[in-house]
Amino acid sequence: MSLSSALSIAQSALMSTARQTSVVTRNVSDASNPDYTRRIAVVTSTAPGARSVDIQRVANDLLFRQNLGALSAYSGQNALYSGMDQLDVSVNGVDNASSPSTAIANLQQALQLYATSPSNQNLGSSVIDAAKQVVRSLNEGSKAIQDFRTQTDGQIDTAVKDLNSLLGQFQNANQAVISGTRSGTDVSDALDQRDALLKKIADYVPISTFTRGDNDMVITTGDGTTLFETIPRTVSFTPSAGYAAGASGNTIYIDNVPVSAGSGGNTTASGKLAGLLQLRDGVASTMQSQLDETARGLITAFAETAPSMPNAAGLFTWSGAPAVPAAGTLVNGLAGTISINAAMNPSTGGNPTLLRDGGANGAAYVANTSGGASYSSLLVTYGDRLDQPMTFDPAAGISATSSVSNYAANSIGWLQAMRQQASTAADAKEALAQRSSEALSNATGVNVDQEMSLMLDLEHTYQASARMMKTVDDMLTALLNAVG
Repeated sequence: MSLSSALSIAQSALMSTARQTSVVTRNVSDASNPDYTRRIAVVTSTAPGARSVDIQRVANDLLFRQNLGALSAYSGQNALYSGMDQLDVSVNGVDNASSPSTAIANLQQALQLYATSPSNQNLGSSVIDAAKQVVRSLNEGSKAIQDFRTQTDGQIDTAVKDLNSLLGQFQNANQAVISGTRSGTDVSDALDQRDALLKKIADYVPISTFTRGDNDMVITTGDGTTLFETIPRTVSFTPSAGYAAGASGNTIYIDNVPVSAGSGGNTTASGKLAGLLQLRDGVASTMQSQLDETARGLITAFAETAPSMPNAAGLFTWSGAPAVPAAGTLVNGLAGTISINAAMNPSTGGNPTLLRDGGANGAAYVANTSGGASYSSLLVTYGDRLDQPMTFDPAAGISATSSVSNYAANSIGWLQAMRQQASTAADAKEALAQRSSEALSNATGVNVDQEMSLMLDLEHTYQASARMMKTVDDMLTALLNAVG
């Protein structure tokens, strides 16, 4: 081997070692970056003594896709569970302290006390106060639900805007990958950026990807709707200024295809958008229907009756009074408008004794015709009605036949059962997302110990190359001296 060939080999070795060292250094510096994928410097010999270094990015498409799916599933589940927690406290209070069920139980107790001493008008006023608390619970619960729906609608609008922004960023990253691939330059950083954006997009909607020529990527949703192909597809949504009971929310469209809401406690929603839609139009709307049916049951239970006369709203009244709402038929928004009959309400000049005697709707409805102060039959009847089965609209999601008191309690039970399912599923899906993320990190992330070991090997290689150059230098010096 000639001295010039030896010198060329040593120089090539030093250059390749320097480039390998820079790759290892970059790996170590970005070891804590969750979106960074480890690089490998692959050395190839192209001619005797000549070397080139090709930088390759470690990737695992199968694990990455599993991670995207797990992230979407957890995002949808977490959106549902977090929203249900907030909704429960807003409507029922801490430990159900302000729930309609608790208020109805207090009303029953007050009614029983009044029935034992019907001549005690203080007890009569206590019943009216307890009834006011029932009304307040229903009115405020209804308002809280519609406020929650409006708030969720705003979150959907924000999420849609964020998703459109991410798709715009993805277009730039994808174009950088395509340009770099065509020019033959290193596109590792652009690929890292593109993958990081895919994780963020998967937080909003479930996605699937495939790569075409020049590393051009196409994104579709879980149901096959195109989300990105060369350019982003439009994700559109029109927010509502406010909600009323029974009003439907606007739909999210991806490339003019509607996004479906999730269903169930262990929700089918994958991605935040589907979870938020389920909260707004599923959980919250069902809770509103249950409150409305509870209100209808109370109006029916305390309705005044008389021979040859239609039933008329008694202690609890509504906008359709004096008529009583039709049996078994949901009246949207009834919980928000139910009120105390002014004829029995002392605050509006009414007389609480009408609850004991009847007659809030005229003389034909008077039950205590003798005017006895110890008359309690009507009060006992009202108490019995609260515990007697009646028909409820099955659209509200719980038992179609129940007493009013049990129906209000079942409403809490329905929400708690949903929350428990959502909580269990959220824990499981979070664990899956974490495990898939860890598996991906183990396969494609940086192990600092491994990199430092590689750095020592490179140091030894560098030292060997340096010694070779020193030897060649010494031999050239000796040759020149000999010639001189």
